[in-house]
Amino acid sequence: MRLAFLTSTPLDVVRGSGTFHGIATLGRALAPLGCEVELITPRLHLPVYTLERMWFNEQLGWRDFSGFDAVVGFDMDGYRIAGRRGRPHIASIKGVIADELRFERGVTRQTLALQAACERRHVRRADLAITTSRYAAGRLQDLYGLTQMPRIVPEAIDLAGWRERFARNPAAPDPGKFTVLSVCRFYPRKRLELLLEAAARLRGRIPELEVRIVGGGPEAARLRRIWREKRLEATVHWLGDVSEEALAREYQQCDSFALPSVQEGFGIVFLEAMAAGKPIVAARAGAAPEVVAQGLLAEPEDAESLAEAIARLHGDRALGRSLAEGGLRQVEQYDAPRVARAFLEVVENRLSAG
Repeated sequence: MRLAFLTSTPLDVVRGSGTFHGIATLGRALAPLGCEVELITPRLHLPVYTLERMWFNEQLGWRDFSGFDAVVGFDMDGYRIAGRRGRPHIASIKGVIADELRFERGVTRQTLALQAACERRHVRRADLAITTSRYAAGRLQDLYGLTQMPRIVPEAIDLAGWRERFARNPAAPDPGKFTVLSVCRFYPRKRLELLLEAAARLRGRIPELEVRIVGGGPEAARLRRIWREKRLEATVHWLGDVSEEALAREYQQCDSFALPSVQEGFGIVFLEAMAAGKPIVAARAGAAPEVVAQGLLAEPEDAESLAEAIARLHGDRALGRSLAEGGLRQVEQYDAPRVARAFLEVVENRLSAG
């Protein structure tokens, strides 16, 4: 089977984040199943990302897809050609843009609103819509007016690859510290300011507390201002964007993982923390309750609830070990070969339906 994957998501972790990981991992995992995947991406890069996406989609209208069995467009990409005669068109939604823009302001909100309109057109015109969680499926119905429930195929993690990275980069928690790791792009919906507030509340109760934050993004300046105001220089450390090898070490040397995001269509970083055998603290919001079935859920927008969950893991190491073991078992269901088979089954069923 030949599949065309359409995406204007930047093909690197710094700008593309979880969406990049999800698409790349799925594409690699489909190859052993007899699928030839051609990744179709923008050739022209513009200084305004939304304009680049729009132009990329316009160009798709001039392209011949007759050599493919099906076309898979990710997020908004493919709205220009969805519904036209030819190959079956599948809209695979990693993150519901109309849901994400609720947390943005100013120009960013305006450009996301334009992208959301394109994504709405995409899913409504496609022959089939797929998304990664029950939460995302519900938001697609609520925000884009889909009458049929999208098919759910979760995100995938390359467990074999991560286990190899862990083996190449052995590390262990420092017994003299209690280290909390967070990994994300710095968007408003990630709510990292709540993690900073929780750290400020906990440093007296847990003198050995260390919070390490991997990533970067548009909220960086504001978050660092809060960090300085709360005098967290000795407690919270900003690591910036790191390589996957360095990230493997960070996962292994932390005691727990925490991300208080209030909007996740899935959350691949949760799978990575599970694969590393770490207990997780997440917010009871978005898709996190589905994904973090073995973890502690703090109330959304509540720094005290987040602090209490972290303190609980610090005070009850047996609980942490139990949650980590449960996560190691749970993450197996998201292994890339298994997810790829589920994805392929959905595509094949659509093709057989005509």
